[in-house]
Amino acid sequence: MSDNQNTPKLIHWADMTADRIIKQKGDKEGYVLASGITPSGVVHFGNFREVITVDLVARALRERGKKVRFIFSWDDYDTFRKVPLNLPKQEELKKYMYQPIVDTPDPFGEHESYAAHHEKAFEAQLAKMGIEVEPIYQAKKYRAGDYKEDIKLALNKRKEIRDILNQYRSEPYGDEYFPISVYCEEHKTDKTTVTGWDGESKITYKHNETGYEGVIDLNTTSLVKLPWRVDWPMRWAFEKVDFEPGGKDHSSQGGSYTTAKDIVKIFGWDTPVYLQYDFVSIKGLGGKMSSSKGNLVTVNDVLKVYEPEMIRWIFASYKSNVDFAVSFDLDVVKTYEDFDRQERLAYGVEAGAEKKVEMAKRVLELSQIGEMPKECPFQPSFRHLCNLLQINDGDIAKTRSEYANDIKNARDERRFVERSTCALYWLENHAPEEFKFKVNEQKPAQDLSAGATNFLSSLASYMESSAFDAITEDKELHEKIYELIHASEIEPAEAFKALYGALISKERGPKLAGFILTIGKERVLKLIK
Repeated sequence: MSDNQNTPKLIHWADMTADRIIKQKGDKEGYVLASGITPSGVVHFGNFREVITVDLVARALRERGKKVRFIFSWDDYDTFRKVPLNLPKQEELKKYMYQPIVDTPDPFGEHESYAAHHEKAFEAQLAKMGIEVEPIYQAKKYRAGDYKEDIKLALNKRKEIRDILNQYRSEPYGDEYFPISVYCEEHKTDKTTVTGWDGESKITYKHNETGYEGVIDLNTTSLVKLPWRVDWPMRWAFEKVDFEPGGKDHSSQGGSYTTAKDIVKIFGWDTPVYLQYDFVSIKGLGGKMSSSKGNLVTVNDVLKVYEPEMIRWIFASYKSNVDFAVSFDLDVVKTYEDFDRQERLAYGVEAGAEKKVEMAKRVLELSQIGEMPKECPFQPSFRHLCNLLQINDGDIAKTRSEYANDIKNARDERRFVERSTCALYWLENHAPEEFKFKVNEQKPAQDLSAGATNFLSSLASYMESSAFDAITEDKELHEKIYELIHASEIEPAEAFKALYGALISKERGPKLAGFILTIGKERVLKLIK
């Protein structure tokens, strides 16, 4: 929707970051953008922020005619340090503690390893979100010997690396420091201490728990790994990375980004353009997401409540360094309403200030999975859709008949199916009790005053008349209900309580006029006559 696809307006942080990359790294044909994570457990929704941040910037670069290599590093050669509480075979997994994650078996028996189980799950979720990455499995890289020369360089420059790290350490490293960890060839774990390096290829080490002493040759072993603070800048240089964001924890003074900026020079590369992103929380479920604790929410979990374009839209709507919460509670309704409003602004269906319209357009462009529709897609109100689904006892096919004239193409159909499926799941799992209802099948017993009984009787008589059949708008019935309440000489609150009680056995519910018209004459009369 931009005037010139190769030069989008500089109104969104993704576009500004893309231009910053081109300016700082030179106007090249292509750029390398990076992201990654350790598959220590189920990859949760909070981790998704880093990936979507890179994807949004990648899109902005491609729109500028640039080629983008989006690499995603799986740090599966990291150590398995903690067994997440939500996984089966806890005792079996504990046997592999302090060994490489990639060598830990899949407790579900579905993949070749624990690491692969979590990697494949997250990659499938990224595909649902319209994100394509080039996965790099670090265990394969280390075991293929791809980093041997870099490890040798780090060992020969260990004092320089140590001095960089010591600037930010309360307890400085001494001469005993080596920028590597070793997996013991005898006991498989990394509970080892490096005791020597001959300057060429030989490393001596000691297993801390057993006292076993070993000598390994970097030219023939794959048991050596760089620690995170050295490994990260080494890979920047190895992959020629131009951009990689980092979380608030990495970005603080003295954090891994601070030291990586200096260490990367040892490997002959410049610091990639950097962007800090803040944390994402979940509202309405409670608890901070943690892979090791197992109390987490995944992209798949959020997709059960929100359409995929909406999830992209939520992230694209916030600056990367702003924290926010994704709601599972009643605010889900508001989120859908906000998205629909912004979509209408973007398509010109609703008027707005020029700057707001331009931003709505850009955010919506970045939110698309596939080609952007030329016209505003069908927008079934989430609140009304929830009501219709409950009136129709959760039957999506029946509910669709209410929208038959509004669904005009495949995109509209997808919108209806995704939104109604999300609404039904939300109603069944997360909606507050006051939002939920079930239309009664039989007239319930109620202890009503004479006035309330007279009101329901008058309403039933009216609904049996031709005047009711002629109603075309909610407003007409709304006014008639108040007329009947006044005639029955009772307070509106008493009348509403009696009517809601008859319809759904609750004291309140959806707006009555529209509710009655949607339920239908026959079902309502059966309950109030």
